[in-house]
Amino acid sequence: MHAIPNSPRSRSGSDGFTLVELMIVVIVVGLLAAVAIPSFTDSMRKSRRSDAFAAIAAVQQAQERWRSNRASYAPLSDADVPANGLGLSSDSTSGYYTLSQSNVTATTYTVIATAKTGKSQADDGGCKILAVRMQGGNPTYGSGASTIDWTDANRCWAK
Repeated sequence: MHAIPNSPRSRSGSDGFTLVELMIVVIVVGLLAAVAIPSFTDSMRKSRRSDAFAAIAAVQQAQERWRSNRASYAPLSDADVPANGLGLSSDSTSGYYTLSQSNVTATTYTVIATAKTGKSQADDGGCKILAVRMQGGNPTYGSGASTIDWTDANRCWAK
């Protein structure tokens, strides 16, 4: 019995992929991408928080230098204070956060890093705002999506 030349049984080896095999590969790649891309994006956001941490630490160090020579802490930027306040930019080094201060007194200040709109950090969920409150020489860490939660520092602040 002779095989018909174009029948599937007459193939001696693999000539390529069938449409079903190709669709299975496409589905597997799609599933892997659906899991990997959000995880990668979350990891990138978490690593970019270091931009806020570094900026806040720079403000803390500048505040302590300022207060070592004066009776109180200084505003981040104020034309009435010599050397333009602390002389620091209101943007973080990599530009993902905007810095501000509040409640600046002789013994207290709060530094707030807010994720910039239009940057990837603006989608960082409950970690869009990172803050440190210095009160009587003791720092308190907080974070939040729209307001600062001072009770759960471990959510966004790596210790």
